Amino acid sequence: MPIESKKNKISRASLVLNQLLETYPNATTELIYTTPFELLIATILSAQATDVSVNLATKKLFETYPTAEKMALATLEELEPYISKVNFHHNKAKNIAATARALVERFEAQVPNDFIEIQTLPGVGRKTANVVLSNIFGRPGIAVDTHVGRLGRRLGFSSNTNPDLVEVDLEAIFPIDHWIFVHHSLILHGRRVCVARTPHCSECQLLELCPQIGVESHL
Repeated sequence: MPIESKKNKISRASLVLNQLLETYPNATTELIYTTPFELLIATILSAQATDVSVNLATKKLFETYPTAEKMALATLEELEPYISKVNFHHNKAKNIAATARALVERFEAQVPNDFIEIQTLPGVGRKTANVVLSNIFGRPGIAVDTHVGRLGRRLGFSSNTNPDLVEVDLEAIFPIDHWIFVHHSLILHGRRVCVARTPHCSECQLLELCPQIGVESHL
């Protein structure tokens, strides 16, 4: 397959964006939250886990620990039962407890609206920072999870497996005022159509824009 020029990628990305806007006009996060703190904790828990499992866990977790102040006082033994069905719950319990304490001690119990500062919190990397800051504060960004990374490669917009580099590649070809939407819509498309093991190519609205037309991929 010949190397595609950046100009052509931008042109094709525009067509992909238009189709995504038509297919998923109301795309947004499927994590359930009511406050910035809740979204931060839910996003930390969502790493390598489904939103469904996280939402089931956080319903009771947030009823008991709705604020950073209350969660900061909880022990790991108290927190772990709430998230026991979420992947890697032992480490995640440590991260959410430490993050709650850090918010209280360093940020007056508020989620910082700063891309660098928020990443100083335990369990928070670029993806989590992008998710929280885009949804809460409207900061433009494309958070790259497994779905966004997979679709970025399948659509030929990135050859990278490193999420940070996929983020750079996607943000270079999509308009900044649609970065948040691109993130949400690619996730939905990855969950519903362009799934990991056997993508439903015959049902894909992006089929004619995909360089792997009708070809199953396991990227």
